[in-house]
Order: sequence, then C-alpha cells, then structure tokens
Amino acid sequence: MTRLSRAICTMLVSATALAAVLPASAQSVPNAPTGPVETQYYANGSYATTTTRSAAPCDSKGNQCDVFYPSNIASLNARLPLVVWANGTGSTPDNYTNWLKHLASWGFVVVATRDQQTGYGNTVLDSLAYMRAEEASPSSPFYHRIDFAHVGAAGHSQGASGAANAMFHSNGAITTTVTFELPNQNWCNPADNCLLTPTLTDGSGSIFYVSGTADSLIAPDTQSGGTQLNSQTAYYNATPGTMLKAKGLLKGANHNDITGTPGCGVLGFLKACANGVYGYMGFPTAWLAWQLKGDAVAGAAFKNGTGEFFTANAWTGRVSNIP
Repeated sequence: MTRLSRAICTMLVSATALAAVLPASAQSVPNAPTGPVETQYYANGSYATTTTRSAAPCDSKGNQCDVFYPSNIASLNARLPLVVWANGTGSTPDNYTNWLKHLASWGFVVVATRDQQTGYGNTVLDSLAYMRAEEASPSSPFYHRIDFAHVGAAGHSQGASGAANAMFHSNGAITTTVTFELPNQNWCNPADNCLLTPTLTDGSGSIFYVSGTADSLIAPDTQSGGTQLNSQTAYYNATPGTMLKAKGLLKGANHNDITGTPGCGVLGFLKACANGVYGYMGFPTAWLAWQLKGDAVAGAAFKNGTGEFFTANAWTGRVSNIP
C-alpha cells in the first residue's frame, strides 16, 4: 500500500465510523455561497434523483458501477450530459453520495465505478464504455438518454488523478475535468499513479483544480521544493495555456471535505472532515454546467480577475485564464 493509500484510508475510516451529522438547518453552514451563480448551483437542482448499481461488473477489474441520475429520465425529451466519477484511495461512491446526488439533481447522469484505486484512469474510461453500452440497449433506462458529445470527469484525491488521466487518454471523448484535492507527486508510488507533467502537455480539454486551505499535507496550494508537481499552483502552471483552466481553494477545507454528508459531525478533532461538502456544491457544479450544458452565465463567473469566483467569500488562491 502506498503512503497515500495509508493516509487516506485512515482518514476515511475515521470519517465513516465517527462522524455524527446534524441536519443542515441545525448547523451554521461553512463555506456558504455569496454570489448569484454560486448560490444557484449550491442549491440542489430541480430533479429528484435515483441511484442504481450495475448487476454485473462494469470495469476491467471486475467492479460494479453506481449510476446517479434524474428519476424521470425516461420521460425527458432530451439527452443528458454524462459525468464519470473517480474515487479516492480506498473509497467507493458511498463516500461521495451527497455530492454525486447533487450533480444528478442538476440534470447530469453520473457514473462511478466502485474501484478503490482509480489513479490511472483506466477503470474510469471503462465506466464510460459501460454507459455507452447501456445507452444503446433498449432495456436500459439510459436508452437514447445520454449525450456523449458532452462528457466530463471529476474525482477526489487519487481519483483526481484518475479523472484527469481519463480525460487526457479519452481521445477527446471527455472534454472537461474537476479535480478535488489532486495529490502532489511525492505521494505517488508508482509515479504514474499521479497526473504527470508529460500527460498535461496533451493540451486537450479544460480543467478546474479545487483544494482546501487545510489540505497542506497532500494537496497544498504552493510548491514545497523539488522538481515534482507538489502543489495545486504547480499543476495549474504546468497546464498548457491552450486549455481553459482555473484553480481555487476553499477556506478551512481539508482533504476529505468532499465526503461530507453534508456536514462533518460534532466529534471535534476526531472528525476527518473539517467543513463538509457545502462549498464544493456551487462553483464545481457551475463549471460542469458551463462546460457540459452551455451555461454562459456560469462560465462568466470564472472570468479571470473579474468573475464572481474571484470575489466569493469562501474561496482563496484563485486564478484562471478564462477570457
């Protein structure tokens, strides 16, 4: 097991076993939205959601896939964009249910392999192939309901590498990626279980790097020495300028806040999650709505220096090359 595996597994076990979650209405919500775009996408969308699991393996390792989607998908007179999800080390989609259902409520179909080692991105691409087969099957609820011209990827920790690797190796099938807590390369053994510099030079697609200010150990914002990419800023700077790209950190969020349900419990220092999933709902969803659904207003929020993203109270370390 790699150092990253041991660290993340320990934190996720703590979060699952120890967190006692209060209703959101009973808590002061951290990382709350402050602008119209973030507020819009922070809230759940208009769709009730359904979750299903594949009856048979959906990837080359023999894992099943979970699919999150609008409950009324069969009656919609439209094809929906697809997001392929990549889990962090030792995790399954069960650790990200709140976030994945949130995406589905906005009219995305989300497929998530149950693979717990997704860094290479191969099983993420397998999940995309699985959805292609489902979309072509008259017996599937997804028959003629997926828009494969608009496919994005997202992932957490090792899965952030997996999501980006899947995009860069998809031959253009995946056009955008949101990475949550992309780990620095010092954690990766073997090295190509991380997103590597030569892969970034492919220059295709768009990418939004997201981390937290309390994640200085695994996914820090600034380079801590050496030649490897060991910070969000280093990854952002190494990403070709020909790609649309943005980076930001949620204030006070640590490595596992994306696993919030939606909060983090009341056990003080024992909780592995600091603020909860709240802050991850707004701008990351807006990015995908812009890139996969054509929401130009959401896209304008990321305009370099002047977009809403740059004045949001919950965020810091923000850069983009969005004109």
